[in-house]
Amino acid sequence: MRRFTIDQISSKLESALCLELQKIVKSISAPGKGLLACDESPSNLEERFQEIGINNTESTRRAYREMLLSADKSQFSQYISGVILHHEMIHQRTSEDVEFIEFLRRRNIVAGVKVDRGLVHLFNTEDEKITLGLDNLQENCVRYKQEGCHLAEWKCVFSISERCPSQLAMIANANVLARFASICQRTRMVPIVEPEILNNGEYDIDRALQVHEEMLSILFRALNEYHVYLEGMVLKLAMVLSGIKNAIKCTPQIVAEYTLRALRRTVPMAVPAIFFLNGDQTDEEANTVIKIWKNNPENVDKAQAMFLKRVKLCSEASLGKLRVQDNNSLCELNRFNFLSL
Repeated sequence: MRRFTIDQISSKLESALCLELQKIVKSISAPGKGLLACDESPSNLEERFQEIGINNTESTRRAYREMLLSADKSQFSQYISGVILHHEMIHQRTSEDVEFIEFLRRRNIVAGVKVDRGLVHLFNTEDEKITLGLDNLQENCVRYKQEGCHLAEWKCVFSISERCPSQLAMIANANVLARFASICQRTRMVPIVEPEILNNGEYDIDRALQVHEEMLSILFRALNEYHVYLEGMVLKLAMVLSGIKNAIKCTPQIVAEYTLRALRRTVPMAVPAIFFLNGDQTDEEANTVIKIWKNNPENVDKAQAMFLKRVKLCSEASLGKLRVQDNNSLCELNRFNFLSL
């Protein structure tokens, strides 16, 4: 593998651009703060709305998103540094006729947008996936930047089995992630690189560690080959967990140990920020806020209070301060600082 010095990599981008990317990363990676994933597609929201009898219309989706983003400003800004939007939200407005991106800017929250276009089957594999969206990505990123977005998110997905993920799937998806990151940086957006490993299998945590290390090694080789400026990107991924169907459930201490081992062995020190997925939530936990809200204006305050309670738990967890002993659900968030509601 051809290696580049920091100066050589930086020279691929103008120094002013490198500084801009570093500044954006710094603004979203303050201790105790996380990113809010508000990028669910209309089709995904439809499933959640149907559970509580809400019609899935553009107006309803807008109202739900406003309910989340308009929670108490001081608490919201204390726990959340950035919000990842679905592209439908780019031109949606609050009830006071302010675009969501501008609304977030006034709260000193960095806006981002999901730019991939979903998954398709990767030929010659056992139902493995690859992510679409590179066509017109540069033009889209230029437009999103002009509209006030400074982060761009792209997700690739891997499953673990006896023969998966294959080398083909890992290399193909790593190259897609690297191309995405390179394009984003040249349009002055910080790429959120997300290689998600699903935990819907029977494998043990040692197998999960093996896959994480191999996948991350291949990913960072591709990022270097595409001259991605590592100081100007962030990594988003799941903890190293055994499969959900595995009979042996690992303690948080074991999960932390294995996760740190994988990261220390594969992720360059130049990468300034890592965000973790909230992979331990049950369906009931994930839908708590929306079930309180029910598209009823009278329930907004209660729903926002629950939302802020959850992001506070995430903040405390990221600082190592969470000491709640409660088997009721919310404490399952104690290892994650990337929240999806």
